[in-house]
Amino acid sequence: MAQWVAREIMPHEPRLRAWFVKRRIAPDVVDELMQDAYCRIAMLDTVDHIDCGHAYFFSICRNLLARRLKRQTVAPFEAISEIESYRDSGTPTPEEQVAARMAFERVRALLGQLPERCRRIVELRKIEGWSQKEIAAHMGITEKAVEKQVWVGVRAIREGWDRLEREADGLTTPLPAGRRAS
Repeated sequence: MAQWVAREIMPHEPRLRAWFVKRRIAPDVVDELMQDAYCRIAMLDTVDHIDCGHAYFFSICRNLLARRLKRQTVAPFEAISEIESYRDSGTPTPEEQVAARMAFERVRALLGQLPERCRRIVELRKIEGWSQKEIAAHMGITEKAVEKQVWVGVRAIREGWDRLEREADGLTTPLPAGRRAS
């Protein structure tokens, strides 16, 4: 849990604090809200259900602030409505999610065009995150061979991507051998 918090939440804490400051929330209140949010995260049995840690944390903080403002006897209406309508700009929009999914599918199609061994090595290294040493041991080849296959595969995918981009832009003229589109 601590590693997950350190990886998914803590790097985004300064941005959240800046968001609070921009809304003129007192520093001691910010500290209290952050502490409460961390306590709520710590009380979770698991974080497996959380897709985007920093967005989840932002939501907790936003909700805590909204509750706090609603409990005040005099709370500015604008502050409450702004907080309730806040959307974390770090969370991708539905359009961005679709574009990312389409790009992933394009890369998967390009991966499928690679020779079987090269494809498997690139998948293990770039998608599944295996080390070169782990892949070499798993496949019974040298680390140098793994490095070469990753290089060849990534280069082929990059060239395929560039080709698809040129085709989409109506530029179907092939580039000279060894040249990449800029």
